[in-house]
Amino acid sequence: MTLTQAVLLALLPVLCCFVRCALDGEVISSVWLPNSGWNDELFYYKQVEGIIHYGYPQGYFGFNESHALNLSFAAWSPVLVFPWVIWGLIFGWNLWSPIVCNIVLTSLVCFLFVWLVKPTWKQLGILALLLSLYTPFTWYMLSGMAEIICFDMVILFYALAINYLDRKRIRKLVMLFILGAVMTLMRPYLLLFLLLPSYLWFRRAGWKGVVGSVTVIAVTIGVYAYIKHYLSSEYFAPLFFTDWVDAFFERGIFGGIRFCITKLHYMSKSFFENMAEGARAGVTPGAYFCGYVAIFCVLAGQSILDWRRFRMLGRASEDSVVRDEENVAKRRKLYNRLVIQIHLTFSFVAMFFALLLMYKLEEGSRHLLTFITAGIFVIALMDTRYFKKVVLVGVAFAYFYSYMAVEPLYYELPYRQEERVEQFAGWKEVFDINLELKRDSGVPNYDNSVIWVFQDETSDGSLEFTRWQLLYALPEGFGISCCTHEYIFENFGRLESKYIATLSGGRIDRMCMDAGYREIGRDKELVIYRLR
Repeated sequence: MTLTQAVLLALLPVLCCFVRCALDGEVISSVWLPNSGWNDELFYYKQVEGIIHYGYPQGYFGFNESHALNLSFAAWSPVLVFPWVIWGLIFGWNLWSPIVCNIVLTSLVCFLFVWLVKPTWKQLGILALLLSLYTPFTWYMLSGMAEIICFDMVILFYALAINYLDRKRIRKLVMLFILGAVMTLMRPYLLLFLLLPSYLWFRRAGWKGVVGSVTVIAVTIGVYAYIKHYLSSEYFAPLFFTDWVDAFFERGIFGGIRFCITKLHYMSKSFFENMAEGARAGVTPGAYFCGYVAIFCVLAGQSILDWRRFRMLGRASEDSVVRDEENVAKRRKLYNRLVIQIHLTFSFVAMFFALLLMYKLEEGSRHLLTFITAGIFVIALMDTRYFKKVVLVGVAFAYFYSYMAVEPLYYELPYRQEERVEQFAGWKEVFDINLELKRDSGVPNYDNSVIWVFQDETSDGSLEFTRWQLLYALPEGFGISCCTHEYIFENFGRLESKYIATLSGGRIDRMCMDAGYREIGRDKELVIYRLR
């Protein structure tokens, strides 16, 4: 029976992707990354390609020609894409590889969740319903964004945690620490998930568990700091803000507290204004906030109810003259569920404050999706009689992520278009002929780097985006430095990268032409020059 359930849930990601594409009149194989509007995907894809072919990219990935102190990775931790690297080493790497890997990995995680947790048929049905309504889950599977890897990691983490609480084995606790550490190296806020195995180790070994947990957390933070300092390039702006920490040093304890309270006040006000916009007009970050709050309310409410029930069962056991084994079993089962629910509820609260204090709301909104995914799996395992919690969450998902899914960038899938495919093929031929990967003068280097001008000025003075999607066609191993037009204007003539790709007919195009740089290729959207 468990095997049947596991196979059925493993088929759900495939079915969701098939239905999602069918609603657009397409098939899954028609999804094509070079037609996407998310430029993060380009960096993820090309870095993985460089790792698979050469161990690490041979050119610099960065921003305004920044680069890591060691090797050649962009601002995000390379640990984030390790499943794609493993997949590419085994099966090869092409434009469809991330999507196939996403679907296979998610199906495998769903299978393992059922195998480890053994839910009832009702719980399985609730889980399938909520996952189907949670359309960002499907969208990220059909993208080159690394968020789906975070989704899968937290699903596997909670499956293993539930299994450990049912049958406590030390090897499972070790695996929880390993998973939590890897997740932290992927995204630093996922450090919250190391707190659960730390608590479980404390329950198992007392203060020895505390000392061991602190050691594991300290080592994990140290490794992340090393990766961030040595293996990551500097972004345009800080990836997260630390002004609230600086305030304690500059203004003292009370001044720092006052600063934090003031910032939390204004940021929370903006948070709830975004929620209102998400409910009224479907603005996507606000819609993500609404889903986050809905899941949190269910988790917090159920945790309070289960805690009261847990206390009542405890008092009943104390008052009973004869030990009621059934009552003890119920209390143990309820305790196991409470540990998971309270940990996730605490993580929701902590991430909420981290978002307000450390992230830009719009860009940080997608980080909440990982917690929403975890919430779906935990809610599906709750005791329910009248399905009130399921209806609340399901209606919220259907409204915000289907009915109000109005912003194309967040909800439309990139499909093949013959014109774009032909344009891409033409540029690949141009790049293969004219761009030579230099490996004899110390790599990574700027000889193997291409500047991608993010935007350029047109003849009428307006700004237009460069057709960066064509850079997927760059030869394997080349690095990409995303640069602002202001940076190019200020440093023109002193640029370190060997090549520059910019808007055809734009101001920088004219500057390169006037400077006598060699033109390598051009069409109506993109032009690329060799600078030296």
